[in-house]
Amino acid sequence: MIKQLTIFLFIVFVFTSCGTKKDLATQKPKVSASDYPYITMFHEGMRFKAQGRANEAIAKLEGCLAIKQDDDAVYYALSKLELGKGNREKSAEYILKAGEIDPKNTWYIQELAYMYFEMGDFAKSSANFKKLVAIEPRNVEWQYGYAEVLVRTGEIEKAIDALNKTEDQVGLNPPLSIEKYNLYMSAKQTEKALLELDKAQKMYPNDPQLIATYVDHYFSTNQQEKAVGMLKELVKADPENGRAHLALADVYLQQKEEQKAYDELTLAFQSPDIDIDTKMKILIRVHESSPKIDPKVTALVNQMVIDYPNQSKAHSIQGDYFLRAEDDEKALIAYKRALELDKSVFAIWNQVLIMEYQAKAFNDLYKDGKECSSLFPTNTTVSLLYGVAANQIGKHNEAIDILSIGIGMVINDKRMEAEFHGQLGEAYFGISDIKKGKEHYTKAIQMDAFSSLLKNNYAYRLALAKVDLDVAVSLSQQAMTTSPNQVQFIDTYGFVLFQMGDYSKAKIEFEKALALDENDKSVVEHLGDTYFKTGNVEKAVIWWEKAKKLNSSNKNLEKKIQEKKFYEPQF
Repeated sequence: MIKQLTIFLFIVFVFTSCGTKKDLATQKPKVSASDYPYITMFHEGMRFKAQGRANEAIAKLEGCLAIKQDDDAVYYALSKLELGKGNREKSAEYILKAGEIDPKNTWYIQELAYMYFEMGDFAKSSANFKKLVAIEPRNVEWQYGYAEVLVRTGEIEKAIDALNKTEDQVGLNPPLSIEKYNLYMSAKQTEKALLELDKAQKMYPNDPQLIATYVDHYFSTNQQEKAVGMLKELVKADPENGRAHLALADVYLQQKEEQKAYDELTLAFQSPDIDIDTKMKILIRVHESSPKIDPKVTALVNQMVIDYPNQSKAHSIQGDYFLRAEDDEKALIAYKRALELDKSVFAIWNQVLIMEYQAKAFNDLYKDGKECSSLFPTNTTVSLLYGVAANQIGKHNEAIDILSIGIGMVINDKRMEAEFHGQLGEAYFGISDIKKGKEHYTKAIQMDAFSSLLKNNYAYRLALAKVDLDVAVSLSQQAMTTSPNQVQFIDTYGFVLFQMGDYSKAKIEFEKALALDENDKSVVEHLGDTYFKTGNVEKAVIWWEKAKKLNSSNKNLEKKIQEKKFYEPQF
């Protein structure tokens, strides 16, 4: 809906102002010319007040009250000073006293009217406003204030009458007509409410506030066709009205006119009165409800980043859209930019870490996992991914530290705990502590007996260390039975056979794996190793060179190629 005007928007609470329209001290002198001590103290107090030295002014004026207790000007000045200090109760006490001394002073009546309004005592506020409009019926501000307080006391007809008197002074105008429309609607007098709008529209046919009120009226009374018609008129009369464009976009979407809907969305997004949070909600809603990414919506997302380059949320929603479009590289860039601007949103961190893990970007995962862990030290998933990355780049001691802390925070999650034990097993094997490595892997498999990955990784570690190869064979076969046609698992089984010296059978397994993925650097290098062990050195070098092109992480690979000789892998 189009935002309605708040009733009586331009009431000004004079009670909160700092000055007055006339010098009350000169209105009704209370002291004789011969009373010099009093006059001197009063003037000193007023000078301090003018200089902003509130405490000193209050002290002088309170000194005046010690001499004379019936000077309303002193009470009024003290009321202003106490209000300036935020002492509302004390201020009210003084203005009440001033009003008691001079009950016909319009300035005091005005102060009391607004004071009681702010205090919520609308009956007393109304009484004072009534006095004011009786004294000066042509005062528009007082008539508005009186109408407002009458609304609060439920006297709608009197409030309308007050507005009519205001209209007599200022003439017919849209804000007044809308106020009267609202009052008539609250009194359930719909015909009179619309009559007020109609009279105003004849004089102001293109006034956006009037048209917006019609839109709201027709929508709220289920007159859809009239509402949509007025909505179209509103965007013509007020093309910068972002809310109107949004509402019209919704209408077009319901009518299945997508191009018109996106055109209106584009205009809404260009409007300064649509904030970034509203735009985010719209884009998230579209993202969640649409199975595919529409290029027109993507254009809006990209424009968000241009319009709000330093807003994290703009980049995060762009990342969501890139991810939906399966452009992981751009999505990751967008998410990381979002984190540069705001590191407090865990959901974005989580997305980044998972994407880096899936992409095997372990150097990035290590860096980001370490930073994220410092920001969210109790999050077990972050600790685990940080530990995984540390293991993958050879920082095994650091992995042991973070994983040992993380595993202590796992509560009632055996599978997660098994993952921690598996990574601790990797870390201890990495520092050649075979005993502890086996202990942790054994615990991991006991906790998650159905994990093919844990069994495969343990088998590979045993094979790499050349220990318990019979156990490694069993674990590897279990993993392949549960998850057949997994290149990594077939490669591990071949590697176990290779370490057992059964090169022919190992070669068969490596070829099976190669048929599934001819660019797996581990499989390619292992196949070269079997050729070397079976006496075909030249072919071994060809496969080793291919593994090098695939960026094998074996530090001894170049040495193998140069010397045409087999060396145990070193990672």
